[in-house]
Amino acid sequence: MQHYSHFFIKMSMYSRQKAIEYAYEFWNKRNPKFYNFDSLGGDCTNFVSQCVIYGGIKMDYSNNGWYYISLNKRSPSFSGVNEFFNYATTNTKTVGIKAKIVTIDKVEIGDIVQMLQKGTIFHHTLLVTKIAGNIANINNIFVTCHTNDTKDKQLSNYYFKKIRFLKIIS
Repeated sequence: MQHYSHFFIKMSMYSRQKAIEYAYEFWNKRNPKFYNFDSLGGDCTNFVSQCVIYGGIKMDYSNNGWYYISLNKRSPSFSGVNEFFNYATTNTKTVGIKAKIVTIDKVEIGDIVQMLQKGTIFHHTLLVTKIAGNIANINNIFVTCHTNDTKDKQLSNYYFKKIRFLKIIS
């Protein structure tokens, strides 16, 4: 009779509250451990990636992963809106962010909003930091972000042509 050792791969446990704590600490300043992308098109996705890491999601250092070491050693998915979306919604590894598109009523604090405000390409990433009331809707979701540094701005106060909601699943 063969005996097999049983082991468990420790999955990242995402703490939505820790992600929000980070967002509140750095919403109007930059963490010196990360490059400020404001002059390179915006810092919004970089900021949300930092929040998610602080929330406990481990970086994926693989070739097509989601990681930041330095300005010149980072994945496009760490700071690019659509690259982040593509990585997060297709990642099947045990590390890195995993997310799925959900409807607004499934959004929780610590989840992610991406907007298309002009043109045809999504270009803004925000972290949901507060929900007023029991059911998420455009009037009671509040977001925190970089580029236009904002803390707990009501989602209904943004102009957008399209919006997508990403539920972090690990």
